[in-house]
Amino acid sequence: MTGRRRTRSTNLPAPNRPAGRRRALLSAGALAACASLAAGCGVVPGATGGSGDGTVTVMTWAPDRTKATNKPGMPAMARAYARWVNAHGGIAGHKLNVLTCNEGNDSVQAGKCARRAVQENVVAVVGSYSQFSDSFFPPLEGAGIPYIGGYGVTSTEFTRALSYPVNGGQPTLLVGLGRELAADCGPVTLVRPDSIAGDELPDLLDAGLKAGGHAPAHDQMAPEDATEYSAEADRALRQATADRGRKGCVIPALGERTNIFMDSFRRGRENYPAVRTDAVLGSVDQTVIDAGGGQSGPYEGSYVTGWYPVSGDPRWDPMKKVINEEAFGDNRIDPADAGVQTTWIAYTVLRAVLEKIGSGEVSADTVRRTLDDGLRVDTGGLTPPLRWELSGPFSGAGFARLVNADVTLQVVRQGRLVSATKGFVDVTKTLQDADVE
Repeated sequence: MTGRRRTRSTNLPAPNRPAGRRRALLSAGALAACASLAAGCGVVPGATGGSGDGTVTVMTWAPDRTKATNKPGMPAMARAYARWVNAHGGIAGHKLNVLTCNEGNDSVQAGKCARRAVQENVVAVVGSYSQFSDSFFPPLEGAGIPYIGGYGVTSTEFTRALSYPVNGGQPTLLVGLGRELAADCGPVTLVRPDSIAGDELPDLLDAGLKAGGHAPAHDQMAPEDATEYSAEADRALRQATADRGRKGCVIPALGERTNIFMDSFRRGRENYPAVRTDAVLGSVDQTVIDAGGGQSGPYEGSYVTGWYPVSGDPRWDPMKKVINEEAFGDNRIDPADAGVQTTWIAYTVLRAVLEKIGSGEVSADTVRRTLDDGLRVDTGGLTPPLRWELSGPFSGAGFARLVNADVTLQVVRQGRLVSATKGFVDVTKTLQDADVE
């Protein structure tokens, strides 16, 4: 691939890569204020009973056993959740049937997963990961199937009318990180995948840097499935140390390949002045920090932006309870993994929808209408209350479906990822001001 930049489309359906222009507002139908439904702190979603019968079928997909990013914990978490729910009486009396699909980091397979969801008559796709929105959204849209709680890996998830994101995706993480680093970094180099999803990252990071009065970052593409990154690490170090008066910053955003990049980076950095590394959650978590040497590794002192509280926060206890009871020993499910956490929150939304529907008919249409009618979902403090409206605060920036612009700022101290600030950081204003092409 070449150094092309991806632009968002706001039509339904539409190609993901039109000519470069500012994204327009996506109209999704009227949304009205409605009742509030809580899934309060310390309460396991789905634990309450209700009337009604029948089985509700949904799907969760994610890539597994590929050469690039893998998220096997997301489908595994979905199945564990369904087992827990069904063992406790279902949701509003409904049993939950979770189908899973290996998206394979492949556009053809992503389309197959979506078509299977249509064939199986699922009422929603919940808590999933895929960067191939061109492939999976059209089949879902044709059948009216909502996409609840995608990982946020592409900006298309924040434009499609049938998308109900639970986090701010890459836009908020990169904007938040850029804003934080602007005051402390000299030259900044972003090392990101040469891929559809990677194309979206530079403009977002630059928006945050600009908000802090910093020059744009060097945009350095790298293969998504490489087994070593010596040349890329050397180039990143050269760029980050170009200004000898200020310590430069290198931001690796290569998903699961970040740790491979850092192996090459550690070997090469001895030949250059000191630089710092910073990252976004999804590229770096506690497992990656441990593998990199912990306190003596390259991440010590690094800032990491995430969507949710740190994994040790007690607000995650209900999720951990389900994992312990239904998936103990399943090493695919890491409670600190952002994909697992996103799936948990997505199923919290599904639970709220089914509780609202109660004994009524559960279908893709009724799930979608319940969400569109102003349902407010409390996630127990893991996110701000979620509610999807027609014209939200980010419509002008081309993110019509983005409803959560809160991020958490974390830092690696003594080899552990801990909170750098109390509570969430709201990047609404920075994102609204971003001129993302």
